[in-house]
Amino acid sequence: MSKQHNFEATVRWTGNTGKGTANYRAYTRDWTLESVGKPAIAMSNDPLLGGNPAFYNPEDMLIAALSSCHMLWFLHLASDAGLTVHSYTDTPIGTGESLPDGTGRFISALLQPNIGLIPGSDTQLADAVHGKIHNHCFIARSVNFPVKIKARYFEVTHPD
Repeated sequence: MSKQHNFEATVRWTGNTGKGTANYRAYTRDWTLESVGKPAIAMSNDPLLGGNPAFYNPEDMLIAALSSCHMLWFLHLASDAGLTVHSYTDTPIGTGESLPDGTGRFISALLQPNIGLIPGSDTQLADAVHGKIHNHCFIARSVNFPVKIKARYFEVTHPD
């Protein structure tokens, strides 16, 4: 039997410059993302759509969530498989498309983890672990676009 649980946040628009949405240029696309007991995050729209390039946007957050979920499951499943990971850095790329009518969507994602393993680690086993993650990761199981993995490995000879 499945168990449901909720994820809660508060999205608070901060872009009212005094005129509300009287016209398209009268307001900014800025807001804060808040959750109880956590620091607020300044957010904005994609800069291509008039957002503040200094703030995270929803597209940044989606690709970061996908990458983070993948990383956490990799660490878990690698540990279960006997692989010792000492470092993990990802530089994910989400590819979106914008249509003439102004709508858009993600069409793919590429995760590019650079993973430090102890000498003698089985990188084929590490690749196999990546192949299992999509069955576990809450975010990956929820998106409707392909997610590809291009992992690179290096030996960590001095983990400290």
